[in-house]
Amino acid sequence: MDMASGAGEAPRPVGYAAKARRGSFFQIYKPGQGYYTRLGTAVFFGALVLWAAHFAYMQMAIFHDPSVAWTTYLRYGVPVAVLVGFGLLLYWIVGVNARTIDFFIQTEGEMKKVSWSSRREVIGSTKVVIGTVVILSAILFVVDLLFMLFFDWIGVLHGPNLVKRLFGMGE
Repeated sequence: MDMASGAGEAPRPVGYAAKARRGSFFQIYKPGQGYYTRLGTAVFFGALVLWAAHFAYMQMAIFHDPSVAWTTYLRYGVPVAVLVGFGLLLYWIVGVNARTIDFFIQTEGEMKKVSWSSRREVIGSTKVVIGTVVILSAILFVVDLLFMLFFDWIGVLHGPNLVKRLFGMGE
């Protein structure tokens, strides 16, 4: 006899324990775990929801006619419906959906394992990148000027008067 199912009980289907632990829609799944990943997702998605509600509000201005009462309900009701609908979807993704939350928890765990560079290393690397970009842009500028002068000299391309003024070659 299977000890997990208890005496005289039928065997439980696979996944039964996970469903029994979840609880209701308003109970947060694994609270306290994956906090920062959930928070970042909620803030970003929340900004998108606010933008969508504002967009819906602006689009409903086409239908708004103050003399007809139902158009006012449409103008304000659609953005509120967008807020409520997408807000509930956001809550479900960040607070209730077990698969998504487990992904957030694993992501936060992996981010804690990353060896982050020190501030000094980041500043040094940034200086190298900026210096390389400045040097390469100067080299490309000179090469471009040389090509412009060469093509102007052989008569294929007539460069702007700026090049001639830059090098003191009057017109």
